[in-house]
Amino acid sequence: MTAVAVVVLTHNRLAEVAGTVARMRALPERPRLVVVDNASTDGTAPALERLFPDVTVVALPRNLGAAGRNEGVRRAEAPYVALCDDDTWWAPGSLAHAARLLDEHPRLGLVTGRVLVGDGGQVDPTCVEMAASPLAAHGALPGTPVLGFLAASTVVRRSAFLEVGGFEPRFFLGGEERLLAIDLAAAGWRLAYVDEIVVHHHPSKTRDARSRRQLVARNDLWCAWLRRPVPSALRETARILRRALDDPGTALGAAAALAGLPWVLRHRRAAPPDVEQALRLLEVAYPARRRSAAPST
Repeated sequence: MTAVAVVVLTHNRLAEVAGTVARMRALPERPRLVVVDNASTDGTAPALERLFPDVTVVALPRNLGAAGRNEGVRRAEAPYVALCDDDTWWAPGSLAHAARLLDEHPRLGLVTGRVLVGDGGQVDPTCVEMAASPLAAHGALPGTPVLGFLAASTVVRRSAFLEVGGFEPRFFLGGEERLLAIDLAAAGWRLAYVDEIVVHHHPSKTRDARSRRQLVARNDLWCAWLRRPVPSALRETARILRRALDDPGTALGAAAALAGLPWVLRHRRAAPPDVEQALRLLEVAYPARRRSAAPST
């Protein structure tokens, strides 16, 4: 069995996902590929099955957003699963390097790597923050300890991912990594940023920035009230509401978060004190940003 499988998430981007699959099939690691099609209407699933008969294509009946990855991870019969979007692809050798690190460190739940954006290969600012994470190292773990990750540049330990339930379906997209990172840490798993692991990202032009801001604001509020003690949740609420004064998308997200409050309160479970302490440290270290070394998009 191949040590690493790859789960590619896509929705209505046939040309882009076909290019990504072609690149992933050419990797020296020869990983098993699982493409999760989030109910595309452009013929993505049948086209991929025709173009790449050796690739497993999972055609979902409805768009599950980030939670579509959960089905892909369940289908991926490998101990480690690399997450990938239709506009990202892994550099040769990076999957093998991630697998070696996960083999060597049994409590390592995931490793997240350096993202190079566009033709110029500029390092994603989130990766710069993660590389400078102020969190204390745990023993001889590789890289830099973090409490967050970029999903499309991450290799997860399949058993750890499934143990904590994967991505929360209600979050859909936008900051979905934040809750999963907290839950992994609360379950005793470690997360590491490793600069030598490389992913290329050529952002798709079919993006809705305002909708994404709305979802991120909603999900950040939900995550705060699901996992943070009341004082921390109130601070996060105040931060988002201040931003909502100048941004209609954030304001809509805050309203949507309020509508989901009954669900949040039913499922509220504060993270352990050591995880909360780490989250507070990241808030202090990155007061003016979304604290990307903490759980983030």
